[in-house]
Amino acid sequence: MKKVILKISGMSCSGCSSSLEKYLNKQDGVNYASVNLVLAEALIEYDDKLQISDLERFVKEAGFESLGEYNEKEDNKNDKGKLGLIIFGILSFLTLYICMSHMLNLPVIKYIDINRYPVNYSLCLFLLATIFLIFGKDIIIKGIKNLIHKSPSMDTLVTLGVITSYLYSVYNFILVLFGNNTYVENLYFESCVIVIFFIKIGRYIDLKSKEKTKQAIKELVQITPKTALLKVDGKENKVTIDEIKKDDILIAKPGMKIAVDGIITKGKTHIDESFITGESTLNKKTTNDTVVAGSINVDGYIEYKAQKIGKDSTISEIVRLVVESSNTKAPISRITDTVCSYFVPIVIIISILTFVIYMILGYEFKESMISFVNVLVVSCPCALGLAPALAIVISEGLCAKNGILVKNSETLENASKIDTIIFDKTGTLTYGNLKISKIFNYSKYSNDELIKIISSIEINSNHPIKNAFNQYINDNKIEKVSEFEEISGIGLKAKINNKEIYIGNNKLFNKLNIKNKYESDENVLISEENSIIYVIENKKVIGLIGVKDIIRDNVKKTISKLYKLNKEIIMLTGDNEKTANMVAKELGIKQVIANVLPKEKSQVIKDLINNKKKVMMVGDGINDAPALALATTSVSINNATDIAADSSDVILTNNNLEKIYTLILISKSTIKNIKQNLFWAFFYNICMIPIAIGILKPFSIYLNPMIASFAMTISSLTVVFNSLRLKNFKEK
Repeated sequence: MKKVILKISGMSCSGCSSSLEKYLNKQDGVNYASVNLVLAEALIEYDDKLQISDLERFVKEAGFESLGEYNEKEDNKNDKGKLGLIIFGILSFLTLYICMSHMLNLPVIKYIDINRYPVNYSLCLFLLATIFLIFGKDIIIKGIKNLIHKSPSMDTLVTLGVITSYLYSVYNFILVLFGNNTYVENLYFESCVIVIFFIKIGRYIDLKSKEKTKQAIKELVQITPKTALLKVDGKENKVTIDEIKKDDILIAKPGMKIAVDGIITKGKTHIDESFITGESTLNKKTTNDTVVAGSINVDGYIEYKAQKIGKDSTISEIVRLVVESSNTKAPISRITDTVCSYFVPIVIIISILTFVIYMILGYEFKESMISFVNVLVVSCPCALGLAPALAIVISEGLCAKNGILVKNSETLENASKIDTIIFDKTGTLTYGNLKISKIFNYSKYSNDELIKIISSIEINSNHPIKNAFNQYINDNKIEKVSEFEEISGIGLKAKINNKEIYIGNNKLFNKLNIKNKYESDENVLISEENSIIYVIENKKVIGLIGVKDIIRDNVKKTISKLYKLNKEIIMLTGDNEKTANMVAKELGIKQVIANVLPKEKSQVIKDLINNKKKVMMVGDGINDAPALALATTSVSINNATDIAADSSDVILTNNNLEKIYTLILISKSTIKNIKQNLFWAFFYNICMIPIAIGILKPFSIYLNPMIASFAMTISSLTVVFNSLRLKNFKEK
């Protein structure tokens, strides 16, 4: 299965995106398609039998244009539509003046006076209306195509209204040409002009508002430098980013930006990574530490080896995640799409019934036609489609700025519903920077030899306990290991010099069916807040190691904040119960589930979900992956193992657990904003459709197509400006 994001041209409303999405999903070979109105993109998963050209053909058949694959380096600023709007704005004002000057006692343009030169007057309006039809041909073409594809949209409503009004006016214009001057009063060319102009100007404002929502992505893309210093044979060469290859040695002097993701091979410095972590604190970096493209080398000279370049870089990955997330749809968005798919056909039926009933009641054809057009124009569901889409995109950018990468929009919605948060301990609540605290040696080996055995096996592991032995591993004081095996939730197994070695927790004794004679020593280590590591050689215990961890900054504060949000918090760990309880007590966590295997972690999640709980799981290790995959919302920290990160819905790029609190607040604000948008969009349609039908005519309150199109535009702008308020989000 392949995946691609195509840039789409020609979408202007929720009906457009919904129509294209439906058409793509109907095609053989397309597994899934989601179209984003705000970003003007289509996320498509497709079979190997299809090519990009096939997908672009599908897009064209649906009435739109593919601009090719998404490229995060493209700058889509485009103001060419601005000049056209100015020109057609002048023409629309001229049209209104010609039509209304004689009614408002304003100076009348001499040779197009409606009373003295009705033919000239009619011809002038006919030409202006025709020009505006050409100006709005994109609306009309899409409206017709959507109707043909049985996916009527906002463009369909506008097309039906404008074309009906235009053709009726053309009919009366022909009668005027043949000398029936009384029909000059039955021309409604100006309604075609104003409807198209208001829709165009509304869409231009929408476009500019949507561009603002992409600013966070653009800032990330532009953060990387265009050149770098490449070290070749001891000399510095200035090269472009495109010339850098993997494993090249690059130089960063104080004040320079890191060019690509890499590993420091020489020197030490402080790095400013605030653009990606959202934290202003400088990070100390030395040999073997990683650096990220776009970060700033503050005060030291370093050399670093290029690791991830171009599309593989952290920046590109972040941009890809944000864009893919924005192109998925939250449940609330899918509900809106469903409503819109029924809403448009219903409006068409209502408009036809309005026309028929007016004619049956004896109204003139002119008045019946105007009411028909009013219903079509005033009911455009653009605001309904924008309501969730715009809020979601703004919130995705907001999360990215705060160091929170959300992989899909559904997660952003689900985060507001979470009532239970489960934390792994080692590497999540703690740094996983374990240090050897105490050694009980029951063997003929020296302490260094015992540590050497453990280090030789741990080097193959991804578990945070490996960090306690980094010094030995980095100094290459290791033995040759064979038959390495990770025993999930228990420890590690390997052979060294043909001796079978097990290292892990006290569950090893049950696995090997041997008796534990060292529980008193284990209790000593646990009482001192150590995690314990047994070393067993050929079924004989040769050592017991105690390692200590450090609790992450702000964790206690985070737990306190989450409790204030009335969240149930559980520590879920494979560590022993006594150590887990001591850490929980220090952090203020009231519930602890310890000594659990990975499959038992998954069962805890299942049980909670079966009890109607909305569960967030926060973890970092390979043993957390199954539980992360099962949770309602899963969160991993940035230094998590690949499988844990792949299994999670959210990645905290700054490893700051306090951002979980931020995520929940952003989620709540987003859902609140979407509901506000939907309320006003539905309220608008509920109020305006009856008025367009003419229910208030007895009170001399009625619409004409010009006012209807203006009201529709105001409705969409209300949603846009309300969504933009999310940019002012601040934690309480």
